[in-house]
Amino acid sequence: MNAFNRRAFLKTTALAGAALATPAVLRPAHARTTAITIASLFGDDKPETKIWLKISELVEAKLPGQFRFNIVKSGALGGEKEVAEGVRLGSVQASLSTVSSLSGWTPELQLLDLPFLFRDADHVRKTVDGEIGGELKQKLLSQNFVVADFINYGARHLLTKEPVTKPEQLQGKRIRVIQSPLHTKLWSAFGTTPIGIPITETYNALATGVADAMDLTKSAYAGFKLYEVVPYLTETGHIWASGVVYYSSDFWSRLNDEQKSVFEQASKEGAAYFNQLIVEDEAKSIELAIQNGGKVLKPEALDEWQKGAHGVWDEFAPIVGGIDKIKSVQALS
Repeated sequence: MNAFNRRAFLKTTALAGAALATPAVLRPAHARTTAITIASLFGDDKPETKIWLKISELVEAKLPGQFRFNIVKSGALGGEKEVAEGVRLGSVQASLSTVSSLSGWTPELQLLDLPFLFRDADHVRKTVDGEIGGELKQKLLSQNFVVADFINYGARHLLTKEPVTKPEQLQGKRIRVIQSPLHTKLWSAFGTTPIGIPITETYNALATGVADAMDLTKSAYAGFKLYEVVPYLTETGHIWASGVVYYSSDFWSRLNDEQKSVFEQASKEGAAYFNQLIVEDEAKSIELAIQNGGKVLKPEALDEWQKGAHGVWDEFAPIVGGIDKIKSVQALS
């Protein structure tokens, strides 16, 4: 190799080596990987975590290498309200939440929590897919919550240490409630003393006698092993526990249009997947609870349960948009 050719070869080799050594400079900016912190209240086996594994797979398929999902499980980042604060501040990029826990920021969400308003899961879905759901998304956006879709945790049921099938049997009981005015009002109507306790502290509160009862979905009942401290589940189905798949507005504002579109579609598919998982998980959860000493009861005097709860409608009508709006939701078919 003559001197000229050798110099040309060395120059070409050096340029190629520099290109390999500095990929971040030569790659387009969108190829950098963005880490996303996701909060889940449960472990790997529950729908609350599985939905994020699904969403992450769907995002990766469309935007390979652009995002890394860091799913922090088992309530390690706190209960729903603590996580919501993190989402608003941007320290947590995404999570799920019941609408109950977000109603402190968006009181209108309590429409979805009104007791004995919804017949079934399809009734709830028609409501959130319509104009009302769109209005609630905008209200949440004003509080820095970007809602990609609504989810359904299933119906809430009464959990007690002793058998309770009639409303009067609750008189004088201390009941753990979601830290929400609506839930406080509901259980006060039945003569209980409501106590607001984060879900992550509920087991200990029931075990130590701070509370005697609570209400929760079947899936979460088993997920938190509450059958160990409140073995009786009465199938009141008084509230359908709606929730949201939501993101921090700080995180969302940094996405480009393509990324937003991918996250929106992945979240919608994830929400449908979650809803199906909940149905399947409820059956498994009740089976697990019964195997561990849990007992499932049917409520008696259902009209009395409904009568006690409907006072909540009148009190919260001005907050959720008026009694006519409530009646319009009730009439959806």
